[in-house]
Amino acid sequence: MTTSQKPSFPPPEPPRRPGSGDGHGHGSDNGHGHGPDGDRGPGPGDGHGPGDGHGSGGGHGSDHSHSHSHGPAAPVSKHLRKVIAAVLIPFAAAVFVGLLVLWPGGAPSHERTGVGFDRQTQQATVTKVDKVDCKAVNASGETPTGATSTAEGSSAQQQATGDCKKATIRVDTGKDKGRTFTEIVQPDQSRQLHQGQKVVVAYEPSAPKDLQYSVSDVNRKFPLALLAGIFAVVTVVVGRMRGVMALIALAVSFLILTFFILPAILQGSDPLIVAIVGASAIMLIALYMCHGLSARTSVAVIGTLLSLVLIGVLGSMFIGWAALTGNTDDNTGLIHGLYPSIDMSGLLLAGVIIGSLGVLDDVTVTQTSAVWELHEANPTMGWRGLYRAGIRIGRDHIASVVNTLVLAYAGAALPLLLLFSIAQSSVGAVANSELVAEEIVRTLIGSIGLVASVPVTTALAALVVSADRPGGPAVPVEPAGSRTPVRGGRGRRRKR
Repeated sequence: MTTSQKPSFPPPEPPRRPGSGDGHGHGSDNGHGHGPDGDRGPGPGDGHGPGDGHGSGGGHGSDHSHSHSHGPAAPVSKHLRKVIAAVLIPFAAAVFVGLLVLWPGGAPSHERTGVGFDRQTQQATVTKVDKVDCKAVNASGETPTGATSTAEGSSAQQQATGDCKKATIRVDTGKDKGRTFTEIVQPDQSRQLHQGQKVVVAYEPSAPKDLQYSVSDVNRKFPLALLAGIFAVVTVVVGRMRGVMALIALAVSFLILTFFILPAILQGSDPLIVAIVGASAIMLIALYMCHGLSARTSVAVIGTLLSLVLIGVLGSMFIGWAALTGNTDDNTGLIHGLYPSIDMSGLLLAGVIIGSLGVLDDVTVTQTSAVWELHEANPTMGWRGLYRAGIRIGRDHIASVVNTLVLAYAGAALPLLLLFSIAQSSVGAVANSELVAEEIVRTLIGSIGLVASVPVTTALAALVVSADRPGGPAVPVEPAGSRTPVRGGRGRRRKR
């Protein structure tokens, strides 16, 4: 059986002895026919079809014609790219318009309250530390009383009889640079000072001159910068170019958070809308920058978007139903006092959406890649088979991701849980308190979104990759330098 049409080049094959007859030319339509000149039929590489065309001649038509590429995945068809673009281009345009409309001019100014984080601060150095008798520096001049079995009584006893520290601190920045002041460190204080230590000092201009400065924290810039540098080096060494792109995407995410999301919320924009626009921008930039502009990434983007919509709907329902105000500690109370127009419950929901985004990216990209690789390994598998195989992979991912998310939130709230344990509160009483209820709602809503993202993204990827309709004959991918001319004639073999 001979054919009159030849492909642009034959698929790569290992060297064979003349006359070897192990070829499979399956099928009369999409199989590889074999004739005296070794011509091949116009079918695609794998040529599986009805009917056997086993031949025993010596031409190239009898060679094994299966071509399984181990290079990058073949690009999807033009038709499928148009479908994906029809979904994502309007979405990306809407995100861009949202950024333009909601973009703030910077955080609005306000009068500093001098409370908590809203204090003026300067950098300083501890220049000298002397031991002094706590009783000598006790302002009241009297020995404190109280049962030593209580925390207050034990602290008072140590302050009366123990050794305190008198630290001399030099201001290194600001208009009072070079000015020194002293501070007494009690023996039971959690933060002890030592000579040469870098500290952060709070400044209160309305206080008496000798009380205007006080140590508020330790300067941790160097160890944090060193740790960040180690993280960057490890990421680049292991991830190479992907690691570099991941670091750039991380920097862009922080820029969007710092210069768009936070100032826009402070200006009075709806926190939920700001979070949706900001999270969408982070998602588009991070995914395409890290994983490339491809159909795989686009499917992961759509799966992430659908999961974020589900998280937003559930969060809006249950935060309102559980009457969570979002104003549960000193920090949120200070924010509400400074900016009463901010919707604190909306701020809570915005935090849920942004907090879930990072783990969602991991799940959706992994599931999409798994389905694509399954299709590459077995192109004849339909979308149902792809979905079933992909969801089996996803179930393992679900178990680990949900456990990770729950433990992350539990670790962050560990001091609070410890307080409830000390108070011997019942589980119901602990869960009903707004502080813990916020974390429960945050954890469960995020976990529901993560779990739902697995079947959603897997089904979407299976449908997309199985519905691909190439516009022309598939061209197998072969390593560079492997294409060589084929000599015509019966019994010839190509040279390597």
